[in-house]
Amino acid sequence: YNRVWIPDNEEVWQSAEITKNYKAGDRFLHVQLEDGTELKYPVDPAALPPLRNPDILVGENDLTALSYLHEPAVLHN
Repeated sequence: YNRVWIPDNEEVWQSAEITKNYKAGDRFLHVQLEDGTELKYPVDPAALPPLRNPDILVGENDLTALSYLHEPAVLHN
């Protein structure tokens, strides 16, 4: 499964792994946070959460080398 970034009130962004296939029209994304917490994250099909880059790219000096370039990816890197 893919990993995504979901907004968080305290930590700004949290990494989560998708635990159930998402189908167009689903109202929730089933995810598991890094601490093991499972939740149903409400989503807008037009604005799905940003995907997380592979671990091999963490700490990359050149941000243009990231597969996904968005706010959480830049902050995490």
